Amino acid sequence: MDLNIFLVLLEDGIANGAIYALLAVTMVLVFTTTRILFVAQGEFVTFAALTFASFQIGAVPQIVWLLGIFAVAATGVELFNAVSVRNFRRIPAILGLYLAVPFVLIAVSIWLAPLKAPAIVQAAVSVAIVTVLGPLVYRIAFQPVSNASVRLLFVIAIALHFILQGFGLLFFGAEGFRVEPMIDAGFDVGMLHVKGQVVLIIATLAVFTTALYAFFEFTTPGKALRATAINRVGARIVGIKPDLAGKLAFLLTAFIGGVSGVLIVSSTTIYYDSGLLIGLKAVLGAICGAMLSYPMAIIGSIGVGILEGFGAFWASAFTEAIVFSALIPVLLWLSFRAAPTEEGHEL
Repeated sequence: MDLNIFLVLLEDGIANGAIYALLAVTMVLVFTTTRILFVAQGEFVTFAALTFASFQIGAVPQIVWLLGIFAVAATGVELFNAVSVRNFRRIPAILGLYLAVPFVLIAVSIWLAPLKAPAIVQAAVSVAIVTVLGPLVYRIAFQPVSNASVRLLFVIAIALHFILQGFGLLFFGAEGFRVEPMIDAGFDVGMLHVKGQVVLIIATLAVFTTALYAFFEFTTPGKALRATAINRVGARIVGIKPDLAGKLAFLLTAFIGGVSGVLIVSSTTIYYDSGLLIGLKAVLGAICGAMLSYPMAIIGSIGVGILEGFGAFWASAFTEAIVFSALIPVLLWLSFRAAPTEEGHEL
């Protein structure tokens, strides 16, 4: 291996690690807020990536029908609950948020697909579809059992992964997709040619990290999420609704997952089942921060990406084994630290 190859592998590793870092940050957010180890986060990435690829070839992304199914189901549950307690004032809000917004997105997608709109417009609609899907997933799958144990929530997350993966196969098929980079330019730094798409991915990580910091520190919803993460019971006592915090957490994680999918589909071929490995590598990065620390999750995820890049060069057949073997020393290190309680977490 010469210096040029080393730098190329390092560049690719950092780019992949930045994607894992985006997902790891949202996994920490979801876990501290809802106690859910959301391994199905990778499905948001694949759905956004394959939706974007569908727009690129002028086809209506079939995932919009899944959005419609989830919207109708969530609306039915909310309407039943509202009628049961005779809270009829909530009905217009329920119909607007749970039914109108998703079906407007469905109509926009059907209208936009054959127009061959600019890539940035297609990417925005793809991210919007996945973003709206996030809170619907929480409402249907997790909110009814939000007070369950961490183990049960994890089992539900695993089951949800396989359900969403099955829908991915149904709606997108087994064929993989890859699109042209959104930024095809690049520049030279010494012997290394830095791709514009890599710069975009790293810049996205920096922007989202800064935005999340500002969100948690300076906004009321962000402070509510922090309060829920630190003490769910205490947050409930002061009037913060844990279920509303859960929906907001899933909204953010779906949005960031959607952006990650749009970015990654131009650098690697994405299949309907690619979400599992992407999600697990993000989990590995998040575990480096003990599922609590955002900075450590980012550093660990970038390390995972670099390890993956060099592992693929030295032993491509054993890349995944090399990457996930790194979990062993991380778990050994964490085993010497005090485990967090279910009701109290530190950000």
